[in-house]
Amino acid sequence: MRLVVVSNRVTMPERGEKVAAGGLAVALRSALEQHGGLWFGWSGAVSSEPAAQLEPVKHGKVSYAVTDLTEAERQSYYLGFANRALWPLMHYRLGLTEFTRADYAGYLGVNRRFARLLIPLLKPDDVIWIHDYHLIPLAAELRRRGVTNRIGYFHHIPWPPAEVFGSLPFSSTLISTMTAYDLIGLQTQNDVANLIGGLVALCGAHRDGNRVRTGQREAVVQAFPIGIDVEGFRKLAQASIRAATQPVRATTAPLGSRKLVIGVDRLDYSKGIVQRLEAFGTFLRNHPEYRGDVGLLQIAPPSRSDVPEYAELDRMSDEVAGRLNAALGEFDWTPIRVVKKAYSRSALAGLYRRAQVGLVTPMRDGMNLVAKEYVAAQNPSNPGVLVLSRFAGAAHQLGEALIVNPFDTHEVAEAIRTALAMPLSERQRRFERLYATISSTDIDWWTSRYLAALSGLDIPSGDIVPPGRPKTRRNTRKSGITNSLARADMLPQASQPTHGKGGAARGKALPNAPSAG
Repeated sequence: MRLVVVSNRVTMPERGEKVAAGGLAVALRSALEQHGGLWFGWSGAVSSEPAAQLEPVKHGKVSYAVTDLTEAERQSYYLGFANRALWPLMHYRLGLTEFTRADYAGYLGVNRRFARLLIPLLKPDDVIWIHDYHLIPLAAELRRRGVTNRIGYFHHIPWPPAEVFGSLPFSSTLISTMTAYDLIGLQTQNDVANLIGGLVALCGAHRDGNRVRTGQREAVVQAFPIGIDVEGFRKLAQASIRAATQPVRATTAPLGSRKLVIGVDRLDYSKGIVQRLEAFGTFLRNHPEYRGDVGLLQIAPPSRSDVPEYAELDRMSDEVAGRLNAALGEFDWTPIRVVKKAYSRSALAGLYRRAQVGLVTPMRDGMNLVAKEYVAAQNPSNPGVLVLSRFAGAAHQLGEALIVNPFDTHEVAEAIRTALAMPLSERQRRFERLYATISSTDIDWWTSRYLAALSGLDIPSGDIVPPGRPKTRRNTRKSGITNSLARADMLPQASQPTHGKGGAARGKALPNAPSAG
């Protein structure tokens, strides 16, 4: 069996494109390099007449098949329906959701064209793994053209409840296409409940546990929280510090003995960057003893600058940082630095390791792999502290972080103070449990668990492995896709959520802080 991955964007190795730390590209490339297969999607380029058929290009064990979009398709499918309708809707931002019938028609049109281009590349025993909100109706288009292969879908961002998703015109039609998949993976059990509830409420689906049926089609809906290459990232952080890479030197030299708080996000309104800057300003005002002794570095590479809301966020973040620096800074100390450029994974790993506090406070996030990368990068003998939004999917796993409500700037400010003042023994205890969790649910675990489920194997319904549980080691880098899909003994033992007894409570920043539930 061969693995076929389909995603909106495909990063071709020879183009030397930077891949942001964490995220879809890193996870998928890791899965394909382990198992071999085909990666299909948009090239990222625009042309007047995209190719009518594709010739895959092979690099190592992975073949790449990419197509351009027309400018009209880019505007309607990508900038329009995907990023001005679905993205804000999935992040519960109804006020920012903009829908037009032309954009929706363009979205469906691109999915139809992707299906036509993909079918000639498929083999009868291929296992197809489709990713994210850009391609929700793709399986339905493939089924309409006679494709009978096993097809799975993984949704990388939140899935909202039926009353939110149902506000989208044609929501019942769009959500009904999800049952063309054999397996639907989401980040958390909350997302699973929301999607199943939407299928029942909006298109009359029948449910039996985590199985949902409409007509003759039945889909399994299950949580598969995505992980990272923990060991690889840990080694990357160690090497970056030893080599004193230029970004790490440039950051460390001005700091001297000062402490560093770091945030790393795409410049997106879902990430809570402006609110985070305001919270750091509140922290300095409420605790003047820290002025001059700690600084915030916010790395925020711009994205989707063609969308007006993102251009406005760019302006607001500069304005807030400038106002706070003017009010709180000194001639030899700038409290906030906002850097709007992408850094290599090596540089980010070194910066995470240098930072005493990782500030990960999205307003809503599917998982947030920066939180896991921050933990993986820490020095076990002197680890930093993770401050994590309760609305990130990672909060369902990382209960030993300081869990905060990102809408409450005072609570986030107090969590920063708690993190900076935390005794070494407490930091080590929290780190050990966090590291055990992320290493037990790493990228290999995620990939093999999802692919085993897609192949039809029965796997545990729990969505994570509890902290400290030894992980079943799998030689996935040496095994082929057939073994990964066919061998049940490669799966971890049955798992249970960490929020059983007090998991979230131990991660509270303050006695009255909300839990990560």
